[in-house]
Amino acid sequence: MKSADHLEERVQLLTVAPQLLREREAAKILACSVAALRRWRREGRGPRFVHVERCVRYTLSDITAFVENSSSTKKKAADLRSAAELEGHDGRATTQP
Repeated sequence: MKSADHLEERVQLLTVAPQLLREREAAKILACSVAALRRWRREGRGPRFVHVERCVRYTLSDITAFVENSSSTKKKAADLRSAAELEGHDGRATTQP
């Protein structure tokens, strides 16, 4: 398979020297569409990206970090922590004066 070989070559190159990935390549790795990546950028979500002139590029490490931080269990725990912080609770019982 030519495209699989090409992707494998890119991944091997990235392990030696980090390179910037195009939208298409990032979308393949994330198993999403290029349109989804563009929508996420507009909404301030998705993996970190850089502009090189007018081109949008991604690094493999940023894509990996996005996937790791997007897991539902981590997100649920972070949401619970932030809700507790907003209420002023740290998970321990407190007494009111």
